[in-house]
Amino acid sequence: MTLHEAERTIEALIFAADEPLSAGRLAEILGMDPKSIPALVERIQRRHQDGALMVREVGGGYQLVTKPEYAPWIEKLGRPVVHAPLSQASTETLAIIAYRQPVTKAEIEEIRGVRCDSAINNLLERELICELGRKDGPGRPILYGVTEKFLVHFGLKGLEDLPPLSIT
Repeated sequence: MTLHEAERTIEALIFAADEPLSAGRLAEILGMDPKSIPALVERIQRRHQDGALMVREVGGGYQLVTKPEYAPWIEKLGRPVVHAPLSQASTETLAIIAYRQPVTKAEIEEIRGVRCDSAINNLLERELICELGRKDGPGRPILYGVTEKFLVHFGLKGLEDLPPLSIT
């Protein structure tokens, strides 16, 4: 397969996929070295630079998406580009988990100052957080962390893309 064919095939794969495709998965499908995938994706990104589409790197993989400025037009198709909003309690709980993971429910409640059972259940149902295991110690409490779906939902490549905390 030529580089041109590989580039076009990668573009077709990330367009057709329901979720972000990692460089490893793309390489596996194409029978290529995973180290060659980012350069091919960069070529696809450059080709789409002046168009309505872009390649977005989120959740450890690549997606072909429309640029944000086209959201109002896409909404007119009857396809709203809106996620069901999280409650303030869920948002606060999610932020604590994202910045402090792995973290226990008791640690979250200590930071928030209130119980967080409902928020944790909501976030688990939405698959924005998951159980990472259990902490050593009395009761072996569950440790929580964010999922790849969290990264995709918020358009992050990884946790290093979270904005810095400004504590006042």
